[in-house]
Amino acid sequence: MSNDYFRHSERWRRLWDAVSIVRPVHYSLFTFGESELLYWLVQDSDREKTPVRIARGEVRVTRPLIITPDNAQPEFQNFFEDDETAGMAEFLLARSAAFSHLRFNKKQGPQQIVSDSVEEAVARLNRQLDSEDEDRVAILTAPSGLGSLAVLRYAAERIARSASDNIQELKERGFLPD
Repeated sequence: MSNDYFRHSERWRRLWDAVSIVRPVHYSLFTFGESELLYWLVQDSDREKTPVRIARGEVRVTRPLIITPDNAQPEFQNFFEDDETAGMAEFLLARSAAFSHLRFNKKQGPQQIVSDSVEEAVARLNRQLDSEDEDRVAILTAPSGLGSLAVLRYAAERIARSASDNIQELKERGFLPD
């Protein structure tokens, strides 16, 4: 393999590790149809002593009812700010059977600027979600400019964790042998 591949792989790993899911959601995604992944994104500022930004959003993950060559690759709508990041993500995820055939549609509300640090903003959101008994909304953190990657990581990890439950449901419905 070429040095370019390893450089890109190394860069991707550093970026992936820079984003976090600080409040995960512990429910499986639907085996059929559409799943809605709700989140709060807390992004650090790009300069010191500048407020952090928070935004509420959702990702809709849709599984096709019929798989054709046209929907064999994952599809990302409203996800990435630049073509380079989109291309890298599609390249990596297209090579995983867990993500082929899926459609991801991200919708994010307006950003709110808060004077808190990332840690303070996360603590405030945790208190708010706890007081609402909300267990289906994640909290994600990211450095400035990596918000879309944090959302992608959240969706990818939810899909990966749901796989065994989805396989069990397919078995129970008679689509797979025991």
